Amino acid sequence: MSEHLLELEGVDLGYGGEPVLRGVDLVVATGDFLGILGPNGAGKTTLFRGLLGLVPPLAGRVHRAPVPIGYVPQRESLDAIFPVTVEEVVHMGAYGRLRGLRRLGREERELARRCLQRVGLVERARQPFSALSGGQRQRALIARALMEQPRLLLLDEPTSGVDRDAEQRILDLLRELHADGGLAVLLVSHDLALVRSVVDEVLWVADGRVRRGTPGEILRPEVLGGRLLGGGAAAEVGA
Repeated sequence: MSEHLLELEGVDLGYGGEPVLRGVDLVVATGDFLGILGPNGAGKTTLFRGLLGLVPPLAGRVHRAPVPIGYVPQRESLDAIFPVTVEEVVHMGAYGRLRGLRRLGREERELARRCLQRVGLVERARQPFSALSGGQRQRALIARALMEQPRLLLLDEPTSGVDRDAEQRILDLLRELHADGGLAVLLVSHDLALVRSVVDEVLWVADGRVRRGTPGEILRPEVLGGRLLGGGAAAEVGA
């Protein structure tokens, strides 16, 4: 039986008291694989930040189960002057549960090695993070999120700015993580084809509302609207 990890009931989300999204009802449960899509400026980032708890609700109720949540940002800007290695970036994922200034112990370091192995970067552990390609950096950030041993993994544009081969490796990795142990995955993307190929359901954010359905239900011309058809689709659907 699936467990509810996030529940939103009648939630308004916005800034300065002004709602961007109204009346959001949403349940994210174990085993879910969801994509967040919608026109530019429609509120995808607001919804994502609300799920993370970074934007407090203006109305309604948000309940988060007391389980670890992993977060993968779109980009990570680490100063190239600071010689941080790939494994040190991954180690950062354990800092939240360390007390005081305690150093990583043997168990945390072994977990980091397993996380790097899972994303195919264990042989690059001692290399500078800045030396990695865009796709490799994203996989390293996924490894960092896995250090939380999450039940829910939230990703913001995980394939933005990477080539097709790197994109495919990231998608294959997300499929594997989802298939193993019921990890719930929720990602923001601007790529309709990508979302259609990998997620089970879509959260379509438009006109201040959030609609949920399968890719076949949501990603239809009559649902997307004329402004998303033809050559303008890629430009209209963005972060």
